[in-house]
Amino acid sequence: MKKHWLTFLLSTMALGTSAQTRLQSFTLQEVTLLPGIFKSAQTTDQHYIMALDPDRLLSPYFREGGLPAKAAPYENWESMGLDGHIGGHYLSALSLLYASTGDKEALRRLDYMIAELAKVQQANGNGYIGGVPGSKALWNDILQGKVNAITHRWVPFYNIHKVYAGLRDAYSIAGRKEALPMLVKLSDWMVGISEALTDEQMETMLKTEHGGVNEVLADVYVITGNKKYLAAARKFSHKAILEPLEKEQDKLTGLHANTQIPKVIGFKRIADADGDTDYNRAARFFWQTVVNNRSVAIGGNSVGEHFNPVDNYSAMITAVDGPETCNTYNMLKLTKALFLSDAQQTYMDYYERALYNHILASQLADKGGFAYHTPMRPGHYRVYSQPLTSMWCCVGTGIENHVKYNDIIYAKNNNDLYINLFIASELNSKDGKWKISQQTAFPQTDSTTILISKADKGKIYIRYPEWVTNGALTVSVNNQPLAIQKNGVGYVALSRNWKKGDRITIKLPMHKSMEQLPDKSGYYAFKYGPLVLAAKIDTNEMTGLMADTGRFSQIPPGKKYPLEEMPSLKGSPETILSGIQQVEGQPLSFRIKDVVYPAKYQDLVLIPFYQVNAARYQLYWPVKK
Repeated sequence: MKKHWLTFLLSTMALGTSAQTRLQSFTLQEVTLLPGIFKSAQTTDQHYIMALDPDRLLSPYFREGGLPAKAAPYENWESMGLDGHIGGHYLSALSLLYASTGDKEALRRLDYMIAELAKVQQANGNGYIGGVPGSKALWNDILQGKVNAITHRWVPFYNIHKVYAGLRDAYSIAGRKEALPMLVKLSDWMVGISEALTDEQMETMLKTEHGGVNEVLADVYVITGNKKYLAAARKFSHKAILEPLEKEQDKLTGLHANTQIPKVIGFKRIADADGDTDYNRAARFFWQTVVNNRSVAIGGNSVGEHFNPVDNYSAMITAVDGPETCNTYNMLKLTKALFLSDAQQTYMDYYERALYNHILASQLADKGGFAYHTPMRPGHYRVYSQPLTSMWCCVGTGIENHVKYNDIIYAKNNNDLYINLFIASELNSKDGKWKISQQTAFPQTDSTTILISKADKGKIYIRYPEWVTNGALTVSVNNQPLAIQKNGVGYVALSRNWKKGDRITIKLPMHKSMEQLPDKSGYYAFKYGPLVLAAKIDTNEMTGLMADTGRFSQIPPGKKYPLEEMPSLKGSPETILSGIQQVEGQPLSFRIKDVVYPAKYQDLVLIPFYQVNAARYQLYWPVKK
């Protein structure tokens, strides 16, 4: 293995390595959340994670390994064919929780899961770890070239990708060295499949959702330096998707959205590991077209899990199975990778938008539970998971989402520090160069303060968000205003001989705006700064609000309010905005009384969408002159 492989992996896992790499992210251990909305969401998720039983999650793996299980498996998707996928996510969630908070119970459970899965791997005898029903027969068929057998199971490669990612995260994020040989053996098993099949057979097989298999294989190449893993990563890269993107062609309409996003994360990972400009171009173009042409105001995408036409968003308004949380989870992973190799403000603008308005809003505040779909349909609602009943993909990504909010708040480039997000937190870099705290109630207030306890000799770069009017952002150091200028990539550079006790105060004035659907149809969303605003309609007839064990219980099944009876806005966007008034003493609440009709909706108040919990809501509004 490469010398200093752990250090090398930690840096490259965080940022992607290539000759073009500009930034590095700090590890989760170096950044601690301070009290605020994100810390509260982290704690809520922590309780949900602890409500899950490791032995029940391990049950499918033991069954497929021919070992007696210690507990019955969970119901729902864990007993319907996707058996074992949550167990892989659980490895990742425990790793993230331990790294972010130092939770000792999370570490105990993580070590237990790793040790139990090692027994399964030993029992299988060929490196395999998975809960896919009928695993032995399936993989024997695949090795014999019967690749259509993959369609006889529920996305098996997608399923076991979660184990791959979980073992990688246990090693690279939580520092559990025991996970590495297990990951390598499992990767050797996967290499065996790639070497047994022709390119044509691989392409046939890769039509089925397979998660980010190529990403993790590229990671294993970075760890070991063995090019067989890179070769396998390339072979697991779906050329039918890759090649049009390399040519900057958007052929995504109608495709299952979250099947594609992990593939592209893999393209980017291969590009970073091997300096492949074509793969990098594909990843960058995909991001651009999804963010600019295929995403709604909250940063999410897809209707019924599929990319809708860029010129027709009508289904987004009529459907109840709107943007899927898993999609945004993966888009944030891709966004981070692109930002760290090309430090453009626009990447972090999207990251912030999706973080506040989709990810933060996807968890039921205080009580816990995760939303799969976030309907844009006026007057509808979200369904939330429960630990004992719901085992959807968005539960797996959900338990990860809310324990890694400390990720990418800060980044570094040699001696320079980047402040990307305005989240209450502390940075204590392991190299001893930076120790700061960011004290803020943002977005309740429009400012943040950076207190320096220890600083390197480099510059401090502050993101100038797209939602702040040019010339409106102000910075002062120790109460002295500075003359500032946004640079070509959207950051403000502060150069100074920093010393302990220095205080940087950043003012980020927010203003009201309206954002039209990407197809330029007559529906608009309200925004205040980076926040999408919505109105609570009522809490009536929300059937299935807390999900049961049904296969499709993630889709909100209750009554659809007729669209023609929902609130509308009258006037032009300019006159509508001028008529919206802030509620006194409530900086994030706005009255829309004089611009909304019919009259029964005159008392609606706009609030940040992440504050709308367990209620019917309106986020997009028809505008009629």
